[in-house]
Amino acid sequence: MKQISTVIVSMLAGALVGGGAISVLHAQAKPPVYQVTLQDVSNAEAFNTEFVPVARATIIKDGGKPVASGAPIALDGTAPAKRIVINQWESVEKAKAWYNSAEYQKARETGNKYAKFTIFLVEGVPAK
Repeated sequence: MKQISTVIVSMLAGALVGGGAISVLHAQAKPPVYQVTLQDVSNAEAFNTEFVPVARATIIKDGGKPVASGAPIALDGTAPAKRIVINQWESVEKAKAWYNSAEYQKARETGNKYAKFTIFLVEGVPAK
């Protein structure tokens, strides 16, 4: 009887650990969110010295990851802006929190002097 109880307890413990591991793996499988920014820059020198370092620091501080930045290379059609920036975020909520933060909004006051911005989020594709 003691052996059967030990086997049953071991099976239940294994099921709990396995279920927990599966939920962790599912949480990790959630695709990232990408923030795409189209920038039409009027004064590149001032923009790159006064705005970009401050804005990038707020992105990194708030958990974003810079992925790409620069002039687009059009393969088909016309590029929508002179400069495109892509940042990766863990979630839509984290990206919105960064965008609405006082630090980024202050940086944008400077950025708005030198560029027009279009910013949007797009969810990544789940890994299979």
